[in-house]
Amino acid sequence: MDSQTSQSSQASQSPHTFQVDLRGLVDLLSHHLYSSPKVYLRELLQNAVDAITARRAEQPDAPARVRLYAEGGTLRVEDSGVGLTEADVHNLLATIGRSSKRADPGDIQEARSEFLGQFGIGLLACFVVAERIRVVSRSARTPDAPPVEWTAADDGSYTVRTLPDDARPEPGTTVHLVARPGAGEWLTEARVLALARDFGSLLPYDVRVGDEAVTDLPAPWNRPYPSPATRRVALQRHCHDLFGFSPLDSIDLDVPLAGIRGVAYVLPSSVSPAQRASHRVHLKGMLLTERAEQLLPDWAFFVRCVLDTDSLRPTASRESLYEDETLAAVREALGERIRSWLTGLAAGDPERLATFLSVHHLGVKSLARHDKEMLRTMLPWLPFETTDGQLSLEEFAQRHPVVHFTRSVEEYRQVAPIASAQGVGVVNGGYTYDSELIEALPSVRPGTVVAELDADTVTAHLDAVDPAEELALSAFLGAARAKLDPLGCDVVLRAFHPLSVPALHLDDRAARHEQARAEAEEQADDLWAGILGSLRGSAPRARLVLNHLNPLIRRISSLDDPELIGTATESLYGQALLMAQRPLRPADSALLNRAFIGLLEWATHSDPTEDGRR
Repeated sequence: MDSQTSQSSQASQSPHTFQVDLRGLVDLLSHHLYSSPKVYLRELLQNAVDAITARRAEQPDAPARVRLYAEGGTLRVEDSGVGLTEADVHNLLATIGRSSKRADPGDIQEARSEFLGQFGIGLLACFVVAERIRVVSRSARTPDAPPVEWTAADDGSYTVRTLPDDARPEPGTTVHLVARPGAGEWLTEARVLALARDFGSLLPYDVRVGDEAVTDLPAPWNRPYPSPATRRVALQRHCHDLFGFSPLDSIDLDVPLAGIRGVAYVLPSSVSPAQRASHRVHLKGMLLTERAEQLLPDWAFFVRCVLDTDSLRPTASRESLYEDETLAAVREALGERIRSWLTGLAAGDPERLATFLSVHHLGVKSLARHDKEMLRTMLPWLPFETTDGQLSLEEFAQRHPVVHFTRSVEEYRQVAPIASAQGVGVVNGGYTYDSELIEALPSVRPGTVVAELDADTVTAHLDAVDPAEELALSAFLGAARAKLDPLGCDVVLRAFHPLSVPALHLDDRAARHEQARAEAEEQADDLWAGILGSLRGSAPRARLVLNHLNPLIRRISSLDDPELIGTATESLYGQALLMAQRPLRPADSALLNRAFIGLLEWATHSDPTEDGRR
């Protein structure tokens, strides 16, 4: 070696310092950018895979191997990639934020489609678990360049030196990690193997931890199977291993234009639509995240999916997806695949569809309210609660010329028994999405009449009492009306079935709105009372419908004592409210308590001739 080369080698061994506080950077990576120290292994695999990809772009027959060896708190990662020269080391490994992938400014899209890494953090992420990193590399692009060694410590210092040719005869890179205190568990062989399989099972190259294979290709959804049944069983096993449940079914997610291939698994039990579904996303074979929440439309909360893509853009931490136009287009395309699966079940496998809807009808209703074609397809299958039992809207509309519905479960419970006895069909629209779907029915079933059921409609279907009989009871009705008038409730007399129902409480949204306005007016100051008073409308008030056919009502209507009539009327009003399962206002609770005490006093009142009182 001549003196000039010796001086160059000595100069290259002189220490250099990062232009950042590396301890602060490591704290930033571990506490703010990455969710767990385990990502260090993903960074190592990512660099190795990108290096092999870069070499194979120039040498298609180049070997494609990644080997990991863990022992005694150290880890060694070897790859047969493109390698680095001494100049590359200075330019890339020592510069925060510079990408280690060479691409012309005009070839950014090409670089993104070929390489996993885009952010240049590179090996520095390994300082999350390591106190020292040593890299030995030899360039495939410059075969006559000697191997180069880059050694860095977590205090921010590093050295670079060239090595003899026999230090690394073949192109590629070897990374050595020494665990930092307290982080040795992350560098054990068992943990490294588990992480490597989790992150790299779909990588396109030969990756091993010791002698244990990491990659498992082709992916389960891409493998050939002897029969559809065999494939279904294999995917069920894959889902159970991955997500911990056996799916009702699996849906292929194949979107070639977006570079997406994968599978969605249908959950075997219902979940809340508000629960954010988490999906596993691989980016060019490398696991990007197992908690991707924005991958599918919100209505598809009944599936969990796993897929591989080369088009979606990761965030800086490479642990979630960047929300952009590409992700929006992919979300729509995947939603279309799930929609097509539902349509296919409706057309060719009604038994599987019925099984699915028994668990996940809410998700399908969510989709159908925005998609007329889906509503038309699912119309014969979606279940609704009706006075005729659990029926589809299609079957209910065939039975009834007018599809009456209520907007709340409470309203339905008020009128369902009475309406059914009078031959009026009612659909409970109080559950999530149901009223929207009922109102959309005419758009997919022309000629269907849909009407919201209100108190007037129900009352109109009840039989009127003979005018002479009602006139004879005018004193009783007057006393009853006077008692309930402060509560904003009228009293009417009708004859209806079933006979066992003594009284029915009816109101609608307009009546409840007027009632709430009146209560607010009572509690407001003069200014607001005047404003609320000016808003008083002509909306009908709530009404207590007394059943003239009921024996109890007949006995009560024969009473002469106005005070006892009032107590009985309050009791009937409270009982009707409870039967309707309506929330009780403070005034209603006070009324129930007063009526109960009044009835007890009346029932236990002693004969005045017996004790001399009164």
